[in-house]
Amino acid sequence: MTSCLLLLCALGLAVAVPVPRALNRATWPDRTPVLGLWVWQCLVATALLSCVTVLVLGTAAIFRTVRDHLFGSAPPGVVAAYQPTSAPAWATALVLLTAAGAAWTVAVLAGQLRAVRRARAAARVRLRERAPELPAGLPAARGPLLVLEEEHADAWWMPGDPSRLVVTTGALRRLTDRQLDAVLAHERGHARARHDWLLHLSAALAVGFPKVPLFTHFCEQTHRLVELDADDTAARQCGHVTTALALIELNQHRGIRSRASSRRLLDDRVNRLLTPPPTLEPRQRTRIAAAAALAPLLPLLITFAPGIDALD
Repeated sequence: MTSCLLLLCALGLAVAVPVPRALNRATWPDRTPVLGLWVWQCLVATALLSCVTVLVLGTAAIFRTVRDHLFGSAPPGVVAAYQPTSAPAWATALVLLTAAGAAWTVAVLAGQLRAVRRARAAARVRLRERAPELPAGLPAARGPLLVLEEEHADAWWMPGDPSRLVVTTGALRRLTDRQLDAVLAHERGHARARHDWLLHLSAALAVGFPKVPLFTHFCEQTHRLVELDADDTAARQCGHVTTALALIELNQHRGIRSRASSRRLLDDRVNRLLTPPPTLEPRQRTRIAAAAALAPLLPLLITFAPGIDALD
């Protein structure tokens, strides 16, 4: 069991530090944003599973009661494979550390969920103030698209029940019909892929663990890749140049007020649309997707390997 704990710790550290730093420097996710998002999610799942398995095995190594409950119905050989000769002193510290991390993760995610619900409720209140509901008895409902009176060109998707696509009159005046279709396709791409929950998850982990490269890079890359993915959705429907021009029109009023990172991302998005990079070959995409999908299985394989070996 001691060797399992050490291997799981090594795997968790590798996934938390050097692997995300290498992936953060890679350029291929910009070519296939959906695959990049998949790989980041698999890395996060691998790290979290490593921590969970360390917590379970470490607790079993320290407390005989837990060990009896876990392996009570297992064959004698399997029980012997997980029987520690003596619980090392560092195992107790490791269990306490991972238990604290697990509790903090749950607290951070719960806090993020509450914050999202409050923010959505506040946004809907503001929306009702700017665009009050139609009186009862009128035949037409507002539907999924809502137009707000606003000088600046803007459009966004408001998730929830019901979800809304919101566009300002400034956007209707500045954008051509084709550009408006591209903007709406972009926002519908966010809605169909449920990018909002992925953004909330990455933000919560980055805030909760700001010193862990995996979570900070996951948050940064998620914000980037979801926009590239939605841009691709719009470009496939309305054309790359049309989508790039729509992005420029929507962001002209922001100018120097926007953050440097936002301006840099906008420049990258426009350049990417005007000069689309070659996508990965199907064989490359398959290999990367399969390798990423297998990564979360590594903690489980390390955990169950002694028991499987004992059954042979």
